Amino acid sequence: MIALNIKQSKTIGGEITISGAKNAALPLIASTILAKNRVTISNVPDVEDVKTLLKLCSLLGSVYKFENSILEIDTSMINSTTATYDIVRTMRASILTLGPLLARFGECKVSLPGGCAIGSRPVDLHLKALRQMGADITIEDGYIHAKCERLQGTDIIFDKITVTGSENIIMAASLAKGKTKIVNVAKEPEVVQLCEILQNSGVEIQGIGSSELIIHGSDGKLLEFQEIEVIPDRIEAGTYLCAGAITNSKLKLNNINYKHIEAIVIKLEEMGFSFEEDKESITILPAKEIKPIQISTAEYPAFPTDMQAQFMVLATQANGVSMIEEKLFENRFMHVPELKRLGANIQIKGNIATITGKTNLEGADVMATDLRASSALVLAGLIANKETNVHRIYHLFRGYENLSQKLKNIGAEVNEYQE
Repeated sequence: MIALNIKQSKTIGGEITISGAKNAALPLIASTILAKNRVTISNVPDVEDVKTLLKLCSLLGSVYKFENSILEIDTSMINSTTATYDIVRTMRASILTLGPLLARFGECKVSLPGGCAIGSRPVDLHLKALRQMGADITIEDGYIHAKCERLQGTDIIFDKITVTGSENIIMAASLAKGKTKIVNVAKEPEVVQLCEILQNSGVEIQGIGSSELIIHGSDGKLLEFQEIEVIPDRIEAGTYLCAGAITNSKLKLNNINYKHIEAIVIKLEEMGFSFEEDKESITILPAKEIKPIQISTAEYPAFPTDMQAQFMVLATQANGVSMIEEKLFENRFMHVPELKRLGANIQIKGNIATITGKTNLEGADVMATDLRASSALVLAGLIANKETNVHRIYHLFRGYENLSQKLKNIGAEVNEYQE
């Protein structure tokens, strides 16, 4: 198993190019099940979650070629509609194959995703919506069995905002018969891009970017996809902005969409940092003083839950008391005990973390618990005295492309090693 050794990096600087968004690439790959042609997708991040979904696509019968961030995938030869437990258990996003498989073939069998380290993320909203569209769904032996002659357009109201649920039903509705109205849709940039790609493929979609969509399905007719370029990863960008902030260094990020990271930038400005902005780049500048912060996570366009752990470790370097409220997931403070091992002063009460700074962190052995918690431990290692060893960093490989090398390129002392 690979671990990460990090030495204190007093100064970093330079430029980092942000990769394509993992959370955009995954639904886009799943959407190619709806295509009648070979699809080319560029700016695809070379991360484990993408590789896992491509493995699943291959097991279903798809053929693909993936190199140099360019994916060419042909789903015309799919000969299986079963997404097995062995694949789905390693990545919850595999559930994104449910909607397109059912819409195209009228039948599929997809393993339930099971538990998740950061809390319960049930798929009941996906299943409720598909049943409203006419699907007969049963759950047997840990698998979702779904059947229909043809999904029918209908009115769907999500009881709560769900990103993967929105994406699954948007894809299903694209091949359904008639008009589907979806209310309380997630507005994340990744959802918006999926809608735009389907629209460019011939599906009439109204309300893109809003909480209400109207989708006119193709009645089973497969779609003609155009070339796709994955949007930049806003969470990777936010993580590296926090790397610049926690070391109080000047750092430039290329290939960003400012609108997608605006909530992150605003919070960093509140903490005393300033920025230089260009069309597709942003530079964070050192702060005279790092100020404490108040954060509540919420759905886009508010502050993202995927940045909560990174800001928590940054708050340990602020002069005063910060508070972070986690509203979306019940177990997303699992990194706190590990940060405390480094000397962080953090108190948890319910879903609110209170961080008292400034704290001088001391290097230690720590354990990664999930993807974003892993990146927070890496950030802590950049400023901790002595050395920090982050174990179980396979979590990092799920969502960060070439993290070690990108950090080395800006002067950080990080090295992967085999345990």
